[in-house]
Amino acid sequence: MNQETAEGLEEESSILIWLTGLAFVAAMAAIFLFVPTEKTEGPIQRIMYLHIPSAWLSFFAFFIVFISSILFLWKKEREWDIYAYASAEIGVIFCSLVLITGPIWAKPIWGTWWVWDARLTSTLILWLIYVAYLMLRAQTDPGSMRARYAAVLGIVGFLNIPFIHFSVLWWRTFHPQPKVISSEGFGKGMDPSMLATLGISLGAFTLLYFLLMGQRVRQEKLKDEIDRLKREKLYSS
Repeated sequence: MNQETAEGLEEESSILIWLTGLAFVAAMAAIFLFVPTEKTEGPIQRIMYLHIPSAWLSFFAFFIVFISSILFLWKKEREWDIYAYASAEIGVIFCSLVLITGPIWAKPIWGTWWVWDARLTSTLILWLIYVAYLMLRAQTDPGSMRARYAAVLGIVGFLNIPFIHFSVLWWRTFHPQPKVISSEGFGKGMDPSMLATLGISLGAFTLLYFLLMGQRVRQEKLKDEIDRLKREKLYSS
């Protein structure tokens, strides 16, 4: 990577940092100042604007793992392995936020922190699968075999996501049914101000995903470059 390219990436990163910061300021203002308090659930319902974007972005991150893993197995290119690894790390972070904000929301509404509901249990399983994915990468030796095993696990793990989505439709569960995308139409089950606030929060979380993704990909590529230089020095000495 030459100096001009590095400076261009640094400038793009700075712009994305500012955009992400502004988006989160707008999201917090909408959550705490603009959107009205939900009549039934009260102030605790505002955690929805963190909970739902976290869930959507975790699914999106694992989708990137799924696609990147398939492309790695097909093309055998290290770059796709990097994308899968970076997105898996970010997906675990977002999925952890889902598992943290969910019980906080549930306690005053359901009277308990956790129930072994179909959606909650399957989301926990999804988190465990991708934690196992990261552990596999951390505990095995670098190389093509590690990347292949991780790619297979990344693909298999994503297959749990459709089950999570449809679980509230297939069974009678504690978890409420979707309100944004429902049989009534997009956003028909929500107040327009709530839908707008959710959209702003989702936009902020999406920018955060791409910001984190860009940083992790660059770190992994830099690590590969350092390893290559070390090998060259070792062989030349």
